[in-house]
Amino acid sequence: MPHKWPVLAAAIPLVLGWALVAASPAGAAPGVSGATGVFGATSVSGATSVSGASGVSATSGGVGPGGLISRLPHASAGGRPQTTGRGTQAEQTVVSSSNWAGYAGTGSSDHFASVASSWVQPAGHCSSGDQYSAFWVGLDGYSSPTVEQIGSEVDCAGQTAQYSAWYETYPSPEVIFSNAVKAGDQFSASVSYKGSNQFLLTITDSTQHWKRSATRRLAGAARSSAEVIAEAPCCADDGGILPLTNFGTVRFSATTVNDADLCMLEPVAITMPDASISSLTNCKNFTASYTGSGRLPFLVRGRGFLPSRSRQAWRDGGGRWG
Repeated sequence: MPHKWPVLAAAIPLVLGWALVAASPAGAAPGVSGATGVFGATSVSGATSVSGASGVSATSGGVGPGGLISRLPHASAGGRPQTTGRGTQAEQTVVSSSNWAGYAGTGSSDHFASVASSWVQPAGHCSSGDQYSAFWVGLDGYSSPTVEQIGSEVDCAGQTAQYSAWYETYPSPEVIFSNAVKAGDQFSASVSYKGSNQFLLTITDSTQHWKRSATRRLAGAARSSAEVIAEAPCCADDGGILPLTNFGTVRFSATTVNDADLCMLEPVAITMPDASISSLTNCKNFTASYTGSGRLPFLVRGRGFLPSRSRQAWRDGGGRWG
């Protein structure tokens, strides 16, 4: 599923504590307040290496799972949240997004070099219709137009849950690993910058006993944020966010950014419709839960940041979104 930047509509500073306040996204702001990343052209070259793959596929021409909180009206992978304020050292900033739920460390360009976390692949509770969800770690996408992400996914096609693992260096299309993924699999994943515009993306499924790594060259990456996210991918024909899979609860653990815990970064907490996040525990762990309000997919108009869509939707559409 192509992922986009999350669309952030509001920022809510909470004084002295990690309690989160759920906020429904309002209209997308025309820009990102305080963004240090530069929105401009970036050049992307092919993967310099992909190790251990028993088979990978790239969804050329579309955007894949994971990605920036994307700017509207583009329907691309990944997405970045828009913020309207920042908290002080004594505050926790909470922003609302149309497609991301989790935590992000933000800062100046070239500030972030690595992010890592672990999670158990949640089961998709599928009954009818099509729904989509992705779980990932990544650099960039919050205040910059590129993204370097890797993670897993569960989508619903009617009553059938479809699982997969992937990576994406937006604006290049996502690459889907052919390795088996099942509910309950234990994942660990990381993205690290190796210098000379090269990023190493690694994911391990210790339950299915496989590990995949890819080295990608991406010029122009700001490295101005690091995220651990549960995502509602995009995009419908009208540019709206796709329905979110009922994934129950996913627990992210052992999260580190720049080899330090999240509390060292005063991270931004991100909420989205139909999902909630917990406060941080031990500065490294949190949960994201499906809340299923039953609202229609959030439609984004104008400029902003979105998530991406499902890879399966891309396949089913014969290489087209929709």
